[in-house]
Amino acid sequence: MRMNVRLLFRVGVLAVLLPVAAAACRRKEPPAPPVATATITVNHPKAPLGSPIDLSYKFVVANDAHLTEDLRVMVHVVDADGEMLFTFDHNPPVPTSKWQPGQTVEYTRTEFIPVYPYVGEATLQIGLYSTQNQRRQALAGQDLGQRTYKAGSITLQPQTENIYVVFKDGWHPSEVAEHNAAVEWTWSKRVGTLAFKNPRKDCVLYLDVDHPGGVFPDSQHVDVTLNGQSIKQFDMPAGGRELYKIPVTAAQFGSGDTVEVQLSVDKTYIPAMLNVANNKDPRELGVRVFHAFVQPAS
Repeated sequence: MRMNVRLLFRVGVLAVLLPVAAAACRRKEPPAPPVATATITVNHPKAPLGSPIDLSYKFVVANDAHLTEDLRVMVHVVDADGEMLFTFDHNPPVPTSKWQPGQTVEYTRTEFIPVYPYVGEATLQIGLYSTQNQRRQALAGQDLGQRTYKAGSITLQPQTENIYVVFKDGWHPSEVAEHNAAVEWTWSKRVGTLAFKNPRKDCVLYLDVDHPGGVFPDSQHVDVTLNGQSIKQFDMPAGGRELYKIPVTAAQFGSGDTVEVQLSVDKTYIPAMLNVANNKDPRELGVRVFHAFVQPAS
């Protein structure tokens, strides 16, 4: 009688476990072939928080890959413990639906490192995912889990390593995006002055600016001057955002301890005077500056 009880118990356990095991086998998908090999090259292996970096992407499409959907490039920057710090997700300049088997797709993007409370070694992780269902494609390389792949590394340094730029005269207080505190900008008036310590070496002045759409019927002209001399002029298209990299020599900075750069616009507007409902903003607005940065030339 005891043996029969034991036998019934074993049969019952097997009856429960077999369907579970079968279901687990059905859920396990065979490994998908990689659609590409992806790498990221950083122009500066060490970079301070808040500074611009150039990320060069290289995708070598597999010979048997056939991508029919426009996928988004996932770029995660994680700390030494694998915790995510920030992201540089983007759409590649050539949509993935146009990538051909065996093709090499290369491009470079300039990004500004967010000011985040972390310094030290960071890893760049990459992936390709669908914006429709978030499903990721398999890539060749070291899979760190969930089809996330190691693609490079960078050492994040303190923000104090940067040349500090002050929005001196002719600017309104800085603002941040309502749903993304990492996005910050400063509106200029007709003339805005930037001030910083003379670096006394050749540098690149980065200006990340935009011009609101639907305000002016044509482009907005901007003149950038240093010590009374124009170093860059450009026309901002309506609704456009551009990153300008302006080379400046040590001689152009002059001999003073402090350097002042002026941004002058040919026309401004006051939102409260436009025919826009509930907009009572009385400020005179020129252009929005998202980043103003001075970096020594490489």
